[in-house]
Amino acid sequence: MTGVRCLLMRGGTSKGAFFLASDLPTDPAERDDLLLRIMGSPDPAQIDGLGGAQPVTSKVAVVSRSAEPDCDVDYLFLQVGIDVPTVSDRQTCGNLLAAVGQFAVERGLVAAGAQRTSVRIRMVNTGGRAKSTFATPGGRVDYAGDTAVAGVPGTAAPVALAFANTEGSVCGSLLPTGRLVDEIDGLQVTCIDNGMPVVVAREEDLPPDRIRSLRIEAGKAMELGDVTGSAVPKITFVSAPQGGGAIRTRTFNAFDPVRQHPSIGVLGAVSVVTAALLDGAVGHELLVRPAAGRPFSVEHPSGSLEVDVDVEPGNPPSVRRSAVIRTARPLFDGTTFPRP
Repeated sequence: MTGVRCLLMRGGTSKGAFFLASDLPTDPAERDDLLLRIMGSPDPAQIDGLGGAQPVTSKVAVVSRSAEPDCDVDYLFLQVGIDVPTVSDRQTCGNLLAAVGQFAVERGLVAAGAQRTSVRIRMVNTGGRAKSTFATPGGRVDYAGDTAVAGVPGTAAPVALAFANTEGSVCGSLLPTGRLVDEIDGLQVTCIDNGMPVVVAREEDLPPDRIRSLRIEAGKAMELGDVTGSAVPKITFVSAPQGGGAIRTRTFNAFDPVRQHPSIGVLGAVSVVTAALLDGAVGHELLVRPAAGRPFSVEHPSGSLEVDVDVEPGNPPSVRRSAVIRTARPLFDGTTFPRP
């Protein structure tokens, strides 16, 4: 039986199988077929593979040395379908991104610093850049720490993620429709892309049975084409914060619109806060700004996620900076055996 070298890692509130690109087939169709068999798809339980039967645990990261002069490694994210045989590269994942730098060190792609290491990452799906900084005392990755992430038990070492070139990285512009507010499927929404295409709607305005039709129509308006089988755009309800944060959110699964995500993705949170900072956008009136120098705390069903976003007003507006703190750790390192 032939196996594939794999490192299973938690990154933020997601879990994924990490591979060196050189350990997978170069042909995308062959690669995707292999990954479906490794993850146990299609099957609602993914009982015969590594997948955990929910979108946040059916993820893959493919990492390689980068040919770009401003990057150390390339990171390709693949969302593997659960009960459907799909492998999508139409979005990136900011949660798994939190483990990419450490994986690069563990696999010898990047040399660790004596105390801390910064890894420059090209997000292949979008072309965006990120710098991941984490502790490496004695030249080894230290995963232990006291940083807590809502939705993850316990604590771990902090990972600082700073983003660049994420503005419009999927749709081509920060405001893909060219407007702050659109009326789509009879509802007022703001379509935003600061690393993750998101359709922001007020929770009080959007009945759950409209999520599917809204997403399909918004996908067309955002020039994403037919998004029926795609994980983007995300649909996020926003409302006034209830736990002392900046804004409250609920995000729904693209493939199962009645299933609510247990948390919010890193770049999804960045995009929502970016929209809320724009005067006139949906959710702007709900945003509670933190004290000077403090990050925005985005409330979600499992707790909150702190992000730092700075926007330059204008026509069109632009993003000066976005960053976040996450945690990550390895779960196992070894050989995975795909289903025959």
